[in-house]
Amino acid sequence: QVQFVESGGGLVQPGGSLRLSCAASGSIFRVYGMGWYRQAPGKQRELAASITSDNTPNYADSVKGRFTISRDNAKNTVYLQMNSLKPEDTAVYYCYADVITASPATNRRYWGQGTQVTVSS
Repeated sequence: QVQFVESGGGLVQPGGSLRLSCAASGSIFRVYGMGWYRQAPGKQRELAASITSDNTPNYADSVKGRFTISRDNAKNTVYLQMNSLKPEDTAVYYCYADVITASPATNRRYWGQGTQVTVSS
């Protein structure tokens, strides 16, 4: 019903930057909340950043001041600009979207497939 195209992950040196993007498509009536979770090896998945439909952001304390989340409602796309990256930011980053679908009618969270971010020298 809802598909995602994620891009922007990769290998970067400490202090570097990456920009993740995630575009949702399919039988979408409305997208409200969007965001990014991340999961490091051996750790639980945690929220990195989220954004409401009226563009109110929320950040984990560990990324505040370094990451910026934004969205393009016309394209059902969410972005994560990551600056001053640290080795501890290494993880698989998963985007999500809280979607009301048109047919069949559902209201639930959908997940992207994940993109690897590795911060290492």
